Amino acid sequence: MAKTITIRLDDDTYEILRRAADGERRSISNFIEYASLSYVTREVYASNGEMREILENESLVKSLKKGLDDVRKGRYTVVG
Repeated sequence: MAKTITIRLDDDTYEILRRAADGERRSISNFIEYASLSYVTREVYASNGEMREILENESLVKSLKKGLDDVRKGRYTVVG
């Protein structure tokens, strides 16, 4: 089921999105959905090939597991 959200944009951001949507022949709402999904799938998720490459790297997997263990045990510092 589709959900409706409300976002607040400054005038410059709105104008950039409006022009981009017009260029793609999309509504602003559809363009924001398209652009958001495109960003998330490109930048946040690892492809099957990338995941396979990560899992085949034994030293990386060992290091990641140690990092997770350190977090679980509270052995970390947040730097800002």
